Amino acid sequence: MIELPKDLGEQVAAALREDVGSGDVTARLVPDTQVAHGRVVTREDAVLCGQPWVDETFCRLDSAIRIDWHAHDGERVRADQIVFEIQGPARAVLTGERTALNFLQLLSGTATQTRRLVDAVAGTGCTILDTRKTLPGLRTAQKYAVRCGGAQNHRIGLFDMVLIKENHIAAAGSISAAIAAAKRVSAGLKIEVEVESLAGLEEALAAAPDIVLLDNFDNATMAKAVTVTRSRSRTVKLEASGNVTLDTVRAIAATGVDYVSVGSLTKHVRATDLSMRFDFS
Repeated sequence: MIELPKDLGEQVAAALREDVGSGDVTARLVPDTQVAHGRVVTREDAVLCGQPWVDETFCRLDSAIRIDWHAHDGERVRADQIVFEIQGPARAVLTGERTALNFLQLLSGTATQTRRLVDAVAGTGCTILDTRKTLPGLRTAQKYAVRCGGAQNHRIGLFDMVLIKENHIAAAGSISAAIAAAKRVSAGLKIEVEVESLAGLEEALAAAPDIVLLDNFDNATMAKAVTVTRSRSRTVKLEASGNVTLDTVRAIAATGVDYVSVGSLTKHVRATDLSMRFDFS
């Protein structure tokens, strides 16, 4: 079972405040005794993600709403498949429709693209990672979607792992100085350092970080970096980053790196095409 974000309720509450504001003036046109029966259908193949956000949305609007799920987070769904059916007071169902679908289409889009990349590197031993390039306020939701798609999360934020990049190195004076400082001030946290050349890799390995990020290496140089690293250390992991696409990711993974991080998973999101259809009684 994939752990849900602790701030899920806050995300839904914020989304409803944004959309409903002082009240749904259009829903007032609907008789308060009317009942809505609806179903959500996916118009394309996808990996479903966002069920808890949908449940939370409608629960906050009216506890009388009932949802019957036909698929669950992390499962593949096919075009024209019914994802869930819903029944309840029409005003509340109509008020929550857009917020619920916004979460479901966004997170399913992330999970779907993640699964494509995970499938593309299958058998290589390489793990797909996300990044911090997320939608503000929805980072934990998108990182949950990445896990539903079969990949793993990189650091959640600036607090749970040290990632030394070129500006940090410039400020510290060198790669080795930056790693040494990180070990002093952030004992117990993983330390990753970005390098842009094989010479930078050699300096990093001598300072013994946990992970070295190979930034925009071509595949041939990346393969050399793997050979160098394996000859120097049994513990240091290698992560590849930069210009990763579905077309290029398998060749990158085949160089022998441990991880490939992909910012587009959460930055360039194309929402899954969903449709909610209603009957009223």
